[in-house]
Amino acid sequence: MLTKRQLNHVLHTMGEMFPNAHCELNHANPFELVIAVALSAQCTDALVNKVTKSLFEKYKKPEDYLAVSLEELQQDIRSIGLFRNKAKNIRNLCQLLLENYNGEVPQDRDELMKLPGVGRKTANVVVSVAFGKPAIAVDTHVERVSKRLGICRWKDSVLEVENTLMKKIPQAQWGETHHLLIFFGRYHCKAQNPQCEICPLLDVCREGKKRMKR
Repeated sequence: MLTKRQLNHVLHTMGEMFPNAHCELNHANPFELVIAVALSAQCTDALVNKVTKSLFEKYKKPEDYLAVSLEELQQDIRSIGLFRNKAKNIRNLCQLLLENYNGEVPQDRDELMKLPGVGRKTANVVVSVAFGKPAIAVDTHVERVSKRLGICRWKDSVLEVENTLMKKIPQAQWGETHHLLIFFGRYHCKAQNPQCEICPLLDVCREGKKRMKR
């Protein structure tokens, strides 16, 4: 497990590598972000952005998604994986927003998680990115990087990874750290071909040392 000093070094280095790390899902408001994150499950942000470019021109508010048939919405997001289930969740999500939240996206994580298709990761992204509240969303990149570097244990669950990161990192840095870990995992420490041979964190990375036989 990394020491506090090593973890500070890791985050500082990631910050130098990716000074502009940010949410790459295009959105103009919290409602669009909820839809975009819901669509992003098992799908790349790049593909989601291609779909939402026209989707957000057609649908501006929850009522718009309910004004069309389920089949029409499915066609609008057909190029995204699991589009049938996601279309159903989006419609149900919009219905619940209108019934329980006056059509507005709630700012509380627990309330967000009551919405269809919105899990803990999605809720954490929304409260952090849309509302500026401290949260760390653990997606596949965050989990992989945290375990490879030794910030967390290999056997830790997603929730345990989140809790460990929140304990080890100052709350004021949660949002920034979330984006740094994602960028590092998405563009450098990739799932299949991590760039260990040129990684500036190799000296503190337990997985990298094994791969490079150091």
